[in-house]
Amino acid sequence: MAKRVIHTEKAPAALGPYSQAVEVNGTLYVSGQIPFIPETMTCVSDDVQEQTKQSLENVKAILEEAGYSLNDVVKAGVFIKNMNDFPLINEIYAQYFSENKPARACVEVARLPKDVKVEIEVIAVK
Repeated sequence: MAKRVIHTEKAPAALGPYSQAVEVNGTLYVSGQIPFIPETMTCVSDDVQEQTKQSLENVKAILEEAGYSLNDVVKAGVFIKNMNDFPLINEIYAQYFSENKPARACVEVARLPKDVKVEIEVIAVK
């Protein structure tokens, strides 16, 4: 099994003992991305749509660093603080996955790292 750890400065550094992504046998596992601006490691804003966009931009940066694209994503996990934000989050999410929509789970959670409103993880396959 060939394992490759992915890291890019174009996405926030890991907040704990984990990698931004790990590739194994043509499958890339991207860790949950919160809406932090990579350069400042601060949240983009309090707006859930801006947070969704930043989280997806971080996912995209990691995918690109590993040689993948959003079209390679087969599964996404979306963790949100408030299910009432579901339509607002979907509005932004649909802009990133307009074609080749991946399978997805979206769940409301009690709390997310740094008290953000959204976190997104993906699995991509070449």
